[in-house]
Parts: sequence; structure tokens; C-alpha cells
Amino acid sequence: MYPFKYHKAATVRGAVALMKKAEEPKLLAGGQTLIPTMKQRLASPKNLIDLAGCGLAGIEQKGRTLLIGAMTTHAEVAASAVVQQALPALASLASHIGDPHVRHRGTIGGSVANNDPAADYPAALLALGATVHTNKRKIAADEFFAGMFSTALEEDEIITRIALPIPGKAGYVKFPNPASRYALVGVFVAKKGRSVRVAVTGAGSGGVFRHAAMEDALSKRFNAKALDGITTPAADMNGDIHASPDYRAHLVGVIAKRAVAAAA
Repeated sequence: MYPFKYHKAATVRGAVALMKKAEEPKLLAGGQTLIPTMKQRLASPKNLIDLAGCGLAGIEQKGRTLLIGAMTTHAEVAASAVVQQALPALASLASHIGDPHVRHRGTIGGSVANNDPAADYPAALLALGATVHTNKRKIAADEFFAGMFSTALEEDEIITRIALPIPGKAGYVKFPNPASRYALVGVFVAKKGRSVRVAVTGAGSGGVFRHAAMEDALSKRFNAKALDGITTPAADMNGDIHASPDYRAHLVGVIAKRAVAAAA
């Protein structure tokens, strides 16, 4: 690991000020991606700015919306009675991220900001029509995710919390890599009124995406059988040593049906 200077910010404003004056800064949330890449010398920031002291953790429900602070850990989301009652699919999602060590250090804000193409939270945000709050603005999930490891965040922008509308029904199922627990394919389905949103993670060559054909079918009939005959183009899928594009395309259909069944 390369030498670096460590800074612990006390406020979001202080963290932004440090980012503006520090040379080659990086924000540190849970560190579950950044620290390993630094150890492998794939990243070498000269200044690390820790957000742990900025008061960004916490979960509350306001009306039909869940508000989750950016520094809230996966374990806290999974164990929250508020989340379990209002949106059990999200609590279940959080409980299956990585292993206990990852869940107790990794944060929802860090995961969303990193936008790993196999991460779980991006599918939840996209399917739920969530809003990402930053120190500067509010960004709709449909506009936030911009491809693999890319988001709409600007250089001096920090996620402060995430607002997730509570749907009538929701379900998330993934086919995990047995070692990392990342999703080879994960599908989050959310139904609110007659509207249904379906988001797929782990499979798309451009990262998380919505499945329009499945949304149309499920909006007419919210049943796993409504997805019969709907295919996903393999040309749009990611391929690696774990799964080919064709296999991932097949899994999208299988996992989507399981997610609908879980929601229903």
C-alpha cells in the first residue's frame, strides 16, 4: 500500500473543504472496496477523508418513505425493525451482502457511490425509484447510475442519505458468487399501485438496468407466469470467468420469476 495522509472529517462541510484543498483525495466510507484496491496498489490516493464522524448514519420512516443515512452499515439495515416492517425485501437484501465482516463495515452510501456492476443496492434503488440526497442536490435513481462504476456524482459531492419509497410489494433474489457473495444475477421487483419496476444487477454489460419488457408484463398481471416467454438479449449481458453472457441472460428470467414470487 502506498503512503497516504488520513483525515477524519467531523462534518460534511468539513469533508468537502478537505476534498477541495487536499491533493488526490478519496472519501472513505466503509472501505470495503477502496482498502482492498489500495492494498493491491490499484489505487493510490494521497489523502483519505474518513466520513465516519460526520453523523450520516441512521434509519427512519417518514410517511411512505424510508430515509437511510449514507454511513448506515449493511448490518444495521438488515437488523432494523423499521426496515424489516416497512420494506422486508431491503432488509433481506442487506443480510446477504458479503460476509459478517463486510456487513458490519460496508455502508449503503459507499456501495451506491461505487456502483459496482454486481452490487445489490443499485438494483433496489432503481426498482424502488429511490432518490439519492447529496450535500448539493437530490438525484433520482434513474439519473444517478451511469454505467459500470460510474454515477452522476460530481467530484465535490457526497451522498448524505437515500430516500426509498415504500412499495405495496417488493422482492429481491440473487444468484450469488459462492465466494464473494456478489450477484452473478440479482433482480429486484417493486410494485406500487399498478406500476411495476424491475431492476437487474450483476448481469448487464453497462451495470444495473431496468427490464422494460418484464415491467410491462408484470404491470398487466403481477404473477411469475406473466414472465413466460420474455427473454433477455445475451448481447447486452456481461461475461466473465464466472458466467457467460448466455448463462446470465437465462438466469435473469429465472431469478426474476423467483423475485416476483418472493414479492407476492
